[in-house]
Amino acid sequence: MKKLVYALALVFILGFSANPTMAADRKDKVELTAEQQVQLKRITDRVEEIKGMDKSDLSKSERKALRKELKEMKSQARAMGGGVYLSVGAIIIIILLLILIL
Repeated sequence: MKKLVYALALVFILGFSANPTMAADRKDKVELTAEQQVQLKRITDRVEEIKGMDKSDLSKSERKALRKELKEMKSQARAMGGGVYLSVGAIIIIILLLILIL
């Protein structure tokens, strides 16, 4: 019983201390349709336009609106990319379920 408690404590410590990163070159690339490619190109063009802007003369509300727009475009681009991402908590729950079942 003690070994199980120590093993679970180790899993929790390692699970919460690890920094999740996204892989640079994913092998499971999703083929985009023509419409999605156009949308993705529009998003990247807009992001480059925003990066090239002089933001020093913008008001606080305009900068906030730009940040909001960038966040929305980032979420749209990630949704088009596909893929399944698991959080650390989900992985821990899966491991605990597997331990209980087996």
